[in-house]
Amino acid sequence: MNMLQIEPIANKFAALSDPTRLAIVQRLAIGEATVTELAEPFDMSQPAVSRHLKVLESAGLISRRIDGQRRPCRLADGALDNLDQWLSMLRRSMAANYDRLDAVLAEMQAEDERTTE
Repeated sequence: MNMLQIEPIANKFAALSDPTRLAIVQRLAIGEATVTELAEPFDMSQPAVSRHLKVLESAGLISRRIDGQRRPCRLADGALDNLDQWLSMLRRSMAANYDRLDAVLAEMQAEDERTTE
């Protein structure tokens, strides 16, 4: 099994564990936005939203660019790639466990049928 580096994945999950940051990432999936645009749906100040953006940026989930006085944010290229790889590995592992369990249960059922005949 190819082991991924856990710390960057944990940092991303930690950043996404906050509902506000998760909503910001969801909004940025639609496209680029400024801090003002990102702050609109929340009952918080722009500096508070900026602190959330700093956490997301530190985790490698978003990037910002300079456009005159504006600093629009967007999802970073490949931001979710290692999360997706980790979740895929987990899904494969769980599927293999369920397949083994199915095989054991099928064998137990076959054994029951042989003993009741």
